[in-house]
Amino acid sequence: MAAVRYNSFSEFYPYYLTQHGHRLCRRAHFIGTSSAIASIAQYIDSLNAWWLLFALVSGYGGAWIGHFFYEKNRPATFGNPLWSFRADWVMYWQMLTGKISW
Repeated sequence: MAAVRYNSFSEFYPYYLTQHGHRLCRRAHFIGTSSAIASIAQYIDSLNAWWLLFALVSGYGGAWIGHFFYEKNRPATFGNPLWSFRADWVMYWQMLTGKISW
């Protein structure tokens, strides 16, 4: 099945949110992204490149756990990687500020 083509991020983001309707999926995303941020901070402090690997694994791992175990869908990253990466950060910020529940 071919990925749907979106003309703008504002067109893509509502679709992205539909793929994150389960609260535990959003929580897994939030925890994974928070862990990735902490890992990047640790890398900056230590300059140990293993922290960058951990940032990738924890960030994507949290998201994929949310999708495969709770949403039971395919992560949007597989079809729209760049807009999904951007959307994840927008969703993270909206959860952090209380606009979206987590």
